[in-house]
Amino acid sequence: MTASRNGIWLLAIAGGLSISASAAAAQPEWEGTVGAGAIYSPDYLGSDDYEWNAWPSLDATYGDTFFVSVTDGIGWNVIKQDNWRVAPFIGYTFGRDDTGDIDDLDQVDGGATAGLRVSYLDEAWRYSAAAETPFSGDIDGYRVRFKATHVTKLGERMAFTIGPRFEYTSAAWTDDMFGVSNRESARSGIDAYDPDDGYFSIGGDASLSYYLTRQWSITGLVGVSRLTGDAADSSIVDDIGDATQWRAGAFINYHF
Repeated sequence: MTASRNGIWLLAIAGGLSISASAAAAQPEWEGTVGAGAIYSPDYLGSDDYEWNAWPSLDATYGDTFFVSVTDGIGWNVIKQDNWRVAPFIGYTFGRDDTGDIDDLDQVDGGATAGLRVSYLDEAWRYSAAAETPFSGDIDGYRVRFKATHVTKLGERMAFTIGPRFEYTSAAWTDDMFGVSNRESARSGIDAYDPDDGYFSIGGDASLSYYLTRQWSITGLVGVSRLTGDAADSSIVDDIGDATQWRAGAFINYHF
């Protein structure tokens, strides 16, 4: 579903609060969170119609070496130097569903991606920069992402996170996601559009988690982003959608 494309980034916050930044134990083991919840997000990237969708959350590491995550994919920390981590990863990008206002357009299938992520963790801030390119599905080109998250403890049972995020996608990626061919225009009545450049997305996320026990927590999430450039100028955004994209959700997680 398209909601994952717009809302799945929130799941990282829901799961990430449980991952310790301390050194791995002598005997490596899996630790992290698994859970489920719901996200309220646009029907498709650039839509002004919203819907609820149920989503899982998963964020786990094995001895600070291997990781698996709904948002960060499956990867291997090949470099671990002080607070720095460098990891190649296999991820997934969601495409564009032919739903709602764009049900007469062609569906754009998502696909697996290969990428490299550099992250830095300290007691209060978490920084991450990643570049990836699809190797399956209908999307070509590349995407670069950056996010920063500040974590604040509120007493013994609560934690609050907030931070900005930025994203850039290449011209080819933008064309696949926001282009409208003449054939699609004739069929749907939506103006044809052929982007020739990439776009930036600028936004911010926040979450509030309450730990019911050491193992169980509930998390509320909210975020907003703004499409710019050739994405914002697309007819599926400028004419029938909205460049400002809101998201909200709630999750319950088990920590192990």
